[in-house]
Amino acid sequence: MRKSEFAFWAFLFMASLAAATTVFNVSRTYSATSASAEIYRQLELFGDVLERVRADYVEKPDDTQLIEAAINGMLSSLDPHSAYLNPKHFRDMQVQTRGEFGGLGIEVTMENGVVKVVSPIEDTPASKAGVLSGDLITHLNGEQIVGLTLEQAVEKMRGPVNTSITLTVVRKGRDEPLEIKIVRDIIRINAVRFRVEDDVAYIRITTFNEQTHTNLVKAVERLKREIGPKLKGFIIDLRNNPGGLLDQAISVSDDFLERGAIVLTRGRNLEESQRAQAKPGDLTDGKKIVVLINGGSASASEIVAGALQDHKRATLVGTRSFGKGSVQTIIPLGSNGAIRLTTARYYTPAGRSIQAKGIEPDIVVEQELPPELKGKPPAKSRGEASLRGHLKGDGKEGSGSSAYVPKEKEKDTQLLYALNLVRGIEQPKKAAPTPKPAPEKKG
Repeated sequence: MRKSEFAFWAFLFMASLAAATTVFNVSRTYSATSASAEIYRQLELFGDVLERVRADYVEKPDDTQLIEAAINGMLSSLDPHSAYLNPKHFRDMQVQTRGEFGGLGIEVTMENGVVKVVSPIEDTPASKAGVLSGDLITHLNGEQIVGLTLEQAVEKMRGPVNTSITLTVVRKGRDEPLEIKIVRDIIRINAVRFRVEDDVAYIRITTFNEQTHTNLVKAVERLKREIGPKLKGFIIDLRNNPGGLLDQAISVSDDFLERGAIVLTRGRNLEESQRAQAKPGDLTDGKKIVVLINGGSASASEIVAGALQDHKRATLVGTRSFGKGSVQTIIPLGSNGAIRLTTARYYTPAGRSIQAKGIEPDIVVEQELPPELKGKPPAKSRGEASLRGHLKGDGKEGSGSSAYVPKEKEKDTQLLYALNLVRGIEQPKKAAPTPKPAPEKKG
């Protein structure tokens, strides 16, 4: 490799490091500068290895792929949610947050070298084909995933509309892997769905993209008009919602709160802490709210659930959530794509960290399983605590729970319970233990 080439890639590495250290606090630039000489010495080792691979590997390698793999290796060694996005993946991510993209319709992460489904997106090809939260995808069209990065695996799952792909899936409770054939389609994410349940307003939030808050406001206003004075309250369904944009989670929480904190984000240093506050104005005019969560409720979903629970503004019903209590920042690298870097942990208004623990509902309601799943472990999200290399939480870990939701609402035990709760109908309940606030960190 020519010195000029190595200098370029060294610069790219340094740019990544510098960007990462100045997300919240400019003062970190000084420590990065003072350490730059040692970093460059370490990069000489990288350059030596890269040159040897380029010169002696049995086949001519692709330089770009080698560099991308090296950057990905560095970031993925930090935690399961940090990664490098090459220019194409960065563009795809930007499109996805706007609510429309091509693919199968699943939110995924990496676990022990295979792809783990955090949650299938409602009414997408993956959801209709029977993919469940917690499924482990081991092969794509018969080719094993082990050895691929998450971005590479996702790229293989994408493709032209109306083309098919077969996923080999390992599912908890099944002795043999499943072969699931899925036909690709344009994924248009309707972030908010709603319907009238007689005297109850039902709202399902499927993801937190750029349209979520706007669509929620429209849904609430329409439901209030359609139901009229007999409106008893609202059900906000966050089950199998894998999360999304932090600002949207804050806005959605604010829609139901009059005052107080919504979420606290805390970076490496205490002075980097940021607190989001609610503004006066409750869209529901103080009506009763029940929030549904399960093992597929992650990240932004948990921010909303935690905020409404801590303020006693809503009753949480269902099972323990996924437990992703970290914030990722997208840091653009010019024409070289971007990095997705974990930059903070978030805490509920009461100071609770849900990292690798999840949100415990106020009332635990297990979903009734169909006959074919009875007697076997339920479709279960293994949760953040099971992810290899996850950030450690405060205290005892153990996130995740059942993520099964029947398609027929008359078989949906959790929804039926929530409807009765909003209507004030007495029914048996099991209260979850009250979580203790996380201890204050000292720095």
